[in-house]
Amino acid sequence: MSSSRTLGLLLLMPALILVVLFFLVPVILTGVFSFTNMSTSTGITGGAYQVTPNSLQRLSDDYGLSSVAETLGQSRYVVDEQSLARLQQGEADEDVIAELRKDHLGQTFETRRAAERMIKELRHRPSSTRAIKAISGMMSRSIAHVRFDTKQALAAGLSEAGIELTPEETTAVAQATYTGWVWTMANFRRLFSSPDTQRVLINTAIYVSITLVLFNTTFAMVLAIATFYMPEAPAGIFRSIWLLPRISPPVIYVLMWKWLAWDTGFLSLFLENFGVPSRNWMLESTLNAWVFVILINGFVGASMGMIIFSSAIKAIPKQLFYASEVDGASRWQQIRHVILPQLRWPILFITSYQTLSLMTSFDLILLSTDGGPGATTEVWALATYHTALSNYAGNFQYGLGAAMALILVVMGVFLSLIYLRFFNYSTLVSKPLIEH
Repeated sequence: MSSSRTLGLLLLMPALILVVLFFLVPVILTGVFSFTNMSTSTGITGGAYQVTPNSLQRLSDDYGLSSVAETLGQSRYVVDEQSLARLQQGEADEDVIAELRKDHLGQTFETRRAAERMIKELRHRPSSTRAIKAISGMMSRSIAHVRFDTKQALAAGLSEAGIELTPEETTAVAQATYTGWVWTMANFRRLFSSPDTQRVLINTAIYVSITLVLFNTTFAMVLAIATFYMPEAPAGIFRSIWLLPRISPPVIYVLMWKWLAWDTGFLSLFLENFGVPSRNWMLESTLNAWVFVILINGFVGASMGMIIFSSAIKAIPKQLFYASEVDGASRWQQIRHVILPQLRWPILFITSYQTLSLMTSFDLILLSTDGGPGATTEVWALATYHTALSNYAGNFQYGLGAAMALILVVMGVFLSLIYLRFFNYSTLVSKPLIEH
């Protein structure tokens, strides 16, 4: 017995490894990334500290340190051993260097004009304006666009540039100039406060509910019941035809719909005969876009539901149908009292599975409308893809996209629990009364 159990675990091990690598690990990483500000600009590894126009703007707007930001953005002119060493390497006059070291060592000048005024007042001042500007240039200090690997290096750079800050200001500068990712809750605050979130949620609810109710369950069940009462040969052909949308490559499938809806497509060519001007029927209006999005996805979803429901109906004992016919039941009465009660478990499966599938799939919407016109068909999964992996700005926001994906996972789990409760899952999987 123990050897059989061990063999079973060994046989299951590849599947368990695949589940961990391709399901658990991505979900865990998504949860981790959602609490960061990872993006194209920060990268996915550690960053550095660099004063840029964006960081100065952030220092002014987020931390209220506009004066510090202005100071960091300016060049300062410092007389210290480093600048004197530069002057020596530049072969400046030794008397000028000696006088600077004796009378002005440690001084800082806010502007180049002030530094050059000091140089002109030296006893051994240079004779030409060009030489004065060369000396002031060697005294220049600026930390703009200088990359510092650590906070300590940044603090040392500020000190060398003659910028004296309080510990609180230094911390704020470090936070504002850091180019790497940090742990943050800003992604969720941004999602809960953004008006776009409500719009995308409403779009997702419209898309999932209408497609699920009209096509993935209701129409799929109609197809299954209709083919059940058909002769086997034509029923098989009919089911095969309805499977074509599912087995077709998504690009080819959507291109066929676009050929139907383009301004030079079948609909426009046909309706021109009745005086209707040609137009792009898919993207002409929000209503048209939603109709095509639901039809495109609905035909694919209905084919799967048809197969599941057809198999479930065939599994119903024939004696129940014979008995109903003996009792004089009509087709509608057979459907209502024999077929539908037996489809409770398949309906739960199709409803749960297709809800999760519709919530997470976006490929057909991306290929057909790409969320248009004007983002009116942008659903949550498509918005997540645009945020994290494809947008016109070029700055992919991995952290924000991961937060959106994590919310999608939570919504899926929540809806699954509701379905299990609504369909009384515990009763469905309980042992038959005869076994108690």
